[in-house]
Amino acid sequence: MSDSTQWNLEIIPVGPLQMNSVLLTAQGPDCPEGGEAILFDPGEEAPRLLAKIEASGCKLTHLLATHCHFDHIGAGAAIQAVHDLPLICHSGAVPVIQTLQAAQAMYGLPTTETPRCQTDLADGDTIPFAGQEITVHYVPGHSPGQVMYVLPGIAPVHALVGDCIFHNGVGRTDLPGGDFPTLEKSIRERIYTLPDETVIVPGHGPDTTVGYEKATNPFVRP
Repeated sequence: MSDSTQWNLEIIPVGPLQMNSVLLTAQGPDCPEGGEAILFDPGEEAPRLLAKIEASGCKLTHLLATHCHFDHIGAGAAIQAVHDLPLICHSGAVPVIQTLQAAQAMYGLPTTETPRCQTDLADGDTIPFAGQEITVHYVPGHSPGQVMYVLPGIAPVHALVGDCIFHNGVGRTDLPGGDFPTLEKSIRERIYTLPDETVIVPGHGPDTTVGYEKATNPFVRP
């Protein structure tokens, strides 16, 4: 990556559950003309997300999900109507994708079309972006098919963890496919092994760091 390539990460809380959709952009000599962008977790408020992409001046090259609960993918089809990209996710998420409308209705929300998904994402995969590679880590426990994305182009390194861990909290495991021992293992072996200064960007709420959560999280200790 050229030293003049600039990565920018914008957290966009959307919907009644204030899910953190994330727009990652990069501009510089390693990028196509105007720059490139990735949208993680297109949960809700499609017009707002589309406006953010347009305002960035960058071309959307990937649409990615940490996991496929309704609040993380509900606006995916509307984004795809403008940007012809599959929503890339883990194969374990397929049963969850199929419950999108039922889950939205259960929460009293308008139902949306199921996004077109590409379900071949796997642990250890890399996603090329702006001359570097975003790494994919499988972190199940909260939801089947949950993954974490580690971004090397921002200092300190950032990890997008979905609903695996929060600031002083962890993802719920009482939903279908959830399992606390599995979640605990994912946090200890995949998240807590990252450098302490790694910034954790959760699916809801404020950022935190690996070091802070290792020292203070009341649910999972190293």
